[in-house]
Amino acid sequence: MQHQSCPVVIDPSGRDIHGEAARIREQGPVAPVELPGGIRAWAVSEHSVLKELLTDPRVSKDPRRHWPLWINGEITPEWPLFTWVAVTNMFTAYGAEHRRLRKLVSAAFTARRTAALRPRIEAMTAELLDGLAATRPGDTVDLREAYCYPIPIQVISELFGLSDPVMRAELRRLVDSIFNTAATAEEAAATFQSVRTVLAGLVAVKRKEPGDDLTSVLIAAREEDGSRLTEAELVDTLLLMISAGHETTVNLLDNAINALLTRPDQLALVRAGGASWSDVIEETMRVEAPVASLPLRYAVEDIDAGGVTLRKGDAILAAYAAAGRNPVSHGPDADRFDATRADKEHLAFGYGAHHCLGAPLARLEAEIALPALFSRFPDLALAVPADALEPVESFISNGHRSLPVRLTSAVPVGG
Repeated sequence: MQHQSCPVVIDPSGRDIHGEAARIREQGPVAPVELPGGIRAWAVSEHSVLKELLTDPRVSKDPRRHWPLWINGEITPEWPLFTWVAVTNMFTAYGAEHRRLRKLVSAAFTARRTAALRPRIEAMTAELLDGLAATRPGDTVDLREAYCYPIPIQVISELFGLSDPVMRAELRRLVDSIFNTAATAEEAAATFQSVRTVLAGLVAVKRKEPGDDLTSVLIAAREEDGSRLTEAELVDTLLLMISAGHETTVNLLDNAINALLTRPDQLALVRAGGASWSDVIEETMRVEAPVASLPLRYAVEDIDAGGVTLRKGDAILAAYAAAGRNPVSHGPDADRFDATRADKEHLAFGYGAHHCLGAPLARLEAEIALPALFSRFPDLALAVPADALEPVESFISNGHRSLPVRLTSAVPVGG
């Protein structure tokens, strides 16, 4: 791998995602970085270059075929990011294999099926807001825990027939652990084993008692034609859908709420009709990509990109947070949240063959949850200074450990 300059050493704790993104951008559109464990990669931080690579057939997500470090046995379960590359599902598939796996789950996320979830999401949101309204005026509430988490978790749990509250809580804990890139080698290895055990348990339950849910659909596809889905692919596909189905939306809600609470002018603009909630969502995705950087992709052959040559087998990091704020694409004020910005294009849901299947669902959840919250609590305010908010321990997940707010008087339902 070429190294024109010293690689930016990625901080696994994610303490300064945007400062780190700026340092990556300073080294050019494609810059050398060092991941946990001393693993070298190229971070792609310019929108147009990243967009091109995300659609380039010479870029793979399959380490078994295209990453020499994996092929040579140098990547072990003790590597903190092992789960991100070791799973066998459409996240790490390439070409025909990816199309085969994606087709099996894409039917669950059609526009029609997504739209049909609106009444259920509205009901969940109303129930949560009623619970918040029962809080004593002036009390502090962690809105990430009490509002941003429950909606996406409930939606994805119902889609997959995950009704057991104990299993649901354990899966949430394990998904949080997967995104914790500051975890020790032992913790990462234990998480990888535990999450597969829990999901294998879900599969066993659904084999005995199939339901009207996506887990049962995937099991049926596996058993009608074993060549379509291996047992490992079944379990790992569940992991992908359940983890991606809530973590990113939690961060989207968290970051959008924080953006408006720290920019009263923007909130006033939205309330006056000067910008839509859709504008808020897309600008949040651009300025605060819920997934800051996503490991990993690999060069199938030598590729010239952004002024460097990616050599066959080189690892590639999609630096979404850095790309979203890149001045080359979004001008000198790219760091500034502006819901009226004419060009809010972002790659936060990915692009090309691996574009997030659940993007329409995430947008729908946000389109319902955000206006409902600000309508019910018009005087909502952060309970701590904005700079006191702490990031989650991750360079992948971009959100806050908590979002403490002060709930003042709630507007009565229908009021």
